[in-house]
Amino acid sequence: MSSAATPLRQLMQGIGRSAVVAAEALALASSAIKNRALSAAAMTLRADSALILAANAEDMRDAQAAALSAALLDRLKLDEKRVEATARGLEDIVALADPIGSVIAEWTRPNGLRISRVRVPLGVIGIIYESRPNVTADAGALCLKSGNAAILRGGSESRRSSAAIHACLVRGLIEAGLPATAIQLVPTADRAAVGEMLGGMQDYIDVLVPRGGKSLVARVQAEARVPVIGHLEGNCHVYIDRDADLAMARRITLNAKMRRTGICGAAETLLVDRASAATQLPPLVGDLLGAGCEVRGDERVQAVDARVKPATELDWSTEYL
Repeated sequence: MSSAATPLRQLMQGIGRSAVVAAEALALASSAIKNRALSAAAMTLRADSALILAANAEDMRDAQAAALSAALLDRLKLDEKRVEATARGLEDIVALADPIGSVIAEWTRPNGLRISRVRVPLGVIGIIYESRPNVTADAGALCLKSGNAAILRGGSESRRSSAAIHACLVRGLIEAGLPATAIQLVPTADRAAVGEMLGGMQDYIDVLVPRGGKSLVARVQAEARVPVIGHLEGNCHVYIDRDADLAMARRITLNAKMRRTGICGAAETLLVDRASAATQLPPLVGDLLGAGCEVRGDERVQAVDARVKPATELDWSTEYL
């Protein structure tokens, strides 16, 4: 181990030890206490909105100077509406039923032994994500609700925004009497911190969750020394059946693609039933083009509008954002 790596490893090991202690307290916390922490964090997010937006403005300035793509800039950007949506998201989690302690299956053996399968916390969850600072609130809150301690490592481009949001979560924890270390944000942009989470913290982290692009997920799955909950890229499809209500189909298609193009849930491919293509394709394609969306398609779609570009084989598997 080089001397330069020693402080970082010590930092990460300390975070891990604190998370394990916090997880023990969370596993015994009541629903009321966890919900109190989340509600207090939501109130703090609203109260500190100006501070969060100021931090985000600095992140945006650096990201623009670094020539980040339009999609990444959109993911990074916060405004009053997005901060409010983040606060409401915490309150939505408060409204969820507490999963801990619920019985999901039970049966009796021939000898009279009764067996139950009961939901319990996993322990410490490490979450590695990119760009979107609101994930700091989402991920931390979901871990808290399910009785798990969280170690969060956000993207370096959103470090100030994530830190401001994380401070609100910590204040909620403290107000509810829970350990402030129940939700920890890795306080360094050093990429080696990710390597520590993947390969050096198996004594502390019980499961890792990567949330980001295909390369991030692939790296975590390849290098992690603990179980991983992964996902595929967001190549989302909208299918319009021959019996679909055309007015509804037009609203859904336009919303699925254009509501927010930079997120992984934005639609990338539109499939229309051949039996109704003659009536459905023209208005659907026209809506997308009119909203400023580039459309690429096969010969049938190109015949609908001269602005449609020919699709290549790669287009069918690409996440454009």
